[in-house]
Amino acid sequence: IRAYKTHNGNRIFKAAAHFDRLERSCQLANIPFPWDKQELIKETYKLLTLNKLKDAYIRPLVFCHPNMKLNSPGGVSIFICAWDWDAYSGNKLLKLSISDYERPNPKSTPMEAKLSGNYVNSILATTAANVKGYDDALLLDMHGFVAESSGANIFLEKDGKLYTPSLGNILPGITRATVKELCTVLDIECIEKKLTVEDLRKADGAFLCGTATEIAGIASIDDIVFRTLWRESIGYTIQRAYKNLVLEKVNYEVII
Repeated sequence: IRAYKTHNGNRIFKAAAHFDRLERSCQLANIPFPWDKQELIKETYKLLTLNKLKDAYIRPLVFCHPNMKLNSPGGVSIFICAWDWDAYSGNKLLKLSISDYERPNPKSTPMEAKLSGNYVNSILATTAANVKGYDDALLLDMHGFVAESSGANIFLEKDGKLYTPSLGNILPGITRATVKELCTVLDIECIEKKLTVEDLRKADGAFLCGTATEIAGIASIDDIVFRTLWRESIGYTIQRAYKNLVLEKVNYEVII
């Protein structure tokens, strides 16, 4: 979850959506969620105030009480932490590599849930990419279709349109949904479909999006170098619109 310093004060972007997803993730993992979400939001704002945080990253974590059984827990607790957070990649364009690791089959773990265990897959893929000199990994699904990066959704640009992998084996990101909303506001056609590696090769440009990542342009994926200059791309337009939105410089009423 991200908080931003805006001219309207300190704001947590889409707080309700994030805590809704936390509750849904618990449901998918058969973990009880006994808390009032509005109270959690209030406590999160209090956390930011007590620690004098403005631009911050916030992480709530629901954890089970100790037990030796491999079944649903008897008790749960939650903690919420926050720390200063600047731009994840700044203005740097990212170099990605297609990973040898695949996104897990959704029949083995609920991919639409934010589960700590799912991050093992991301850590392995990112570490392998970093060792080879890349900024991040791009993972395919078990059928060879493009899924997402280690921690962000991907969009491709082709002939003035945006394309993003359809749901099913990706995290349905809150930032991904926001990008789609911005496309509606900005009259940009955005298409969800299964994307192949060949689609990557034919694309004019690409970018990642996520709560931590925000909107980050991609320079290349392995030997694929995108031909459109970033500042002339749809991704750059989305990046500026997203920044204006989270900083409340532009009041997109349909989104806030």
